[in-house]
Amino acid sequence: MDLPLDFKTYTIWSIYTTIGFFVLAIVGFLFKWGFRFRLVGATGFMGVLTVGLFALSLGLFDRVEIPNAVRFNLVYDTGGNQAVITVPIDITKDQLESTLQQASNDLFSYGRTATSGDDQLTIRARTQFHQEGVTIPLYLGQVRRSLVRQDDSNPTIVISEKAFAQLESLQQEQKLNLSTTLN
Repeated sequence: MDLPLDFKTYTIWSIYTTIGFFVLAIVGFLFKWGFRFRLVGATGFMGVLTVGLFALSLGLFDRVEIPNAVRFNLVYDTGGNQAVITVPIDITKDQLESTLQQASNDLFSYGRTATSGDDQLTIRARTQFHQEGVTIPLYLGQVRRSLVRQDDSNPTIVISEKAFAQLESLQQEQKLNLSTTLN
């Protein structure tokens, strides 16, 4: 079951529930019900829950979706200004550019610190080619963006043409070896 993350609606309903428990607690004290103090506890709990839902409704989960970006996995992250992601081996150059933009948005954090005076976050994208018991890592590109400004509208994206050519030749070689093995 997939629930939407509409925290504004959840907050409104939680406010109504909190008010309901508050009214019940007042009525419990007026009529001297035995469980009136439990109603005070439930009201307090609902108040804390409402505040938490309100904080989440402020947009902490707003995430920019870049079209044409593929899924990536974070492989290495210093928590500072360097990170490495891995992408599928069949990625195209356009998809890699979109994926690097997505990664630069996803991995941005105000808590990152610059090391060695470099105030740019560098995210490198790699893929791994497996051939005859050997794994060859290929760095396909990288993106550099500001560490301090979240709305960095001009990140520097570099796509390695050499790595894509090497990947294509390795794939052709593997297909050729596979077809000769089958014949």
